[in-house]
Amino acid sequence: MRLCFSKCNTILTLVLVCCIHFAEAQLTDLARFEYSFIPSSKSEDQYTRLRALLNYPIKIKEKDYLIIGGEYNRIILNLQEPYPFDTKELQLLHIIDLNLGYTFKASENWRLGLKINPRIASTLTNKLTSDDLFLNGGIFAIKDRTKAKDIEKPYRLVLGLTYNTTAGVPFPLPFVSYYRRVNEQWSFSAGVPKSNLKYFFSEKSMLQAFVGLDGYFANIQEPFLINGRAVNNISLSVAVGGLGYEYFFTKHLVAYSYIGYTFRLTNVLRNENRDEVFNLDPLNAFYLRTGLKFKI
Repeated sequence: MRLCFSKCNTILTLVLVCCIHFAEAQLTDLARFEYSFIPSSKSEDQYTRLRALLNYPIKIKEKDYLIIGGEYNRIILNLQEPYPFDTKELQLLHIIDLNLGYTFKASENWRLGLKINPRIASTLTNKLTSDDLFLNGGIFAIKDRTKAKDIEKPYRLVLGLTYNTTAGVPFPLPFVSYYRRVNEQWSFSAGVPKSNLKYFFSEKSMLQAFVGLDGYFANIQEPFLINGRAVNNISLSVAVGGLGYEYFFTKHLVAYSYIGYTFRLTNVLRNENRDEVFNLDPLNAFYLRTGLKFKI
C-alpha cells in the first residue's frame, strides 16, 4: 500500500509540474526570457535553468487566432557530491517545445483555447530517438471579466483538461485556476500549479506572496547502471513558497523576480518504467527565478 501511494504521489506531482507551462505562460505570454537557480544549502549541488519562449499570434478572423511558437529550456546540473556514478551524462539537459494553439470567442464572456505541444526532452548526447519525444496538450475555457466595467470585483476563471505523456497517466486531467481583483490594492489567484496573493503599490508595481510547483522530466540518451539497475530518465519536482515582485514597463512588458525556499524537492533518476532508482540530494534550498516577459 505504501509503495502504491508513493507511486501515485509521484505521478500526480509530475502531472502538476507539466501543467505549469499551460497555466502560467503559454496561454498569455508572447515572449519570455527567464533565469532560475536553486543552490543546495548543505551540498555543492546546483540547478540552473535558462528559458526562452516565443509565440506568434496569427489573426484568422475577428477575435480568432492561430498561435505558433516555441520554447527552449537549457538545464544545467552541477552535481558535485560524491555520487556512485559518473555525473558527466547529467550535466546538461534540453527541453524543446513546439507550441501550436488556436483560440476563439465562444460567446460574449467565454473564450476557448486548444493547445498541442510536441516536445523533445533529453540529454541530446546522441541522435534523436522516440524516447526523447513527448506530447503535451490541453483544452481550456476562459471567462475573463478583468476588464469589465459592470462588476465591482473583476475576475478570470480558467477551466480545462490537460494531457501529458511524461506524466504516465493515459487520460486527460482537469485544470482549474481562479483570479479575482478584490480592490485597488489586493488580488488573489487560487489554483494549481500556482496560487498567489498580490499587493498593488500601483498598476505598474506589485508584490506577491506565492506557492507553486516547478520542475522537468527528460530522457537520458546514454543509460547507466546504479547498483545493477538501469537509469533511463531524470525528473525534478519542486514545491516552493516565497515572495515575488513585478514591474510593468508598459501595458504588456513585465519584469519579474521570485525569491523563495523549497519545502519539497525531489530530483530523481528513474528506469524506463519511470520507477525511482536513485534520489539525488533531496535537501531543501533557496529558490530564485527572474526574467522579462511580453504578455497579452
